[in-house]
Amino acid sequence: MAIVQVSVLPVGTATPSISTEVNEALKPLQEEKDIKYQLNSMGTLIEGDLGNVMDVIRRMHDGGFNEGVQRVQTIIMIDDRRDKPSNMAIPL
Repeated sequence: MAIVQVSVLPVGTATPSISTEVNEALKPLQEEKDIKYQLNSMGTLIEGDLGNVMDVIRRMHDGGFNEGVQRVQTIIMIDDRRDKPSNMAIPL
């Protein structure tokens, strides 16, 4: 089970706000049934099979272009631990 942090950043919007473009980029993630996620102020944490997660991230990146933006930067950090189960929950 991989834990991934992703930030999709539309560049060159008409205003300093990017909420409309980011909401559009989140749609592929919200449509997924087999992936858990948590939104935060700097990005999104995603938990799931790495192949499925990467497919969703690709669609999120492409979704960043749906509001007419000509440039999207996507930052991805992957934690893929295979020696024992892991999840997004912070251990106590």
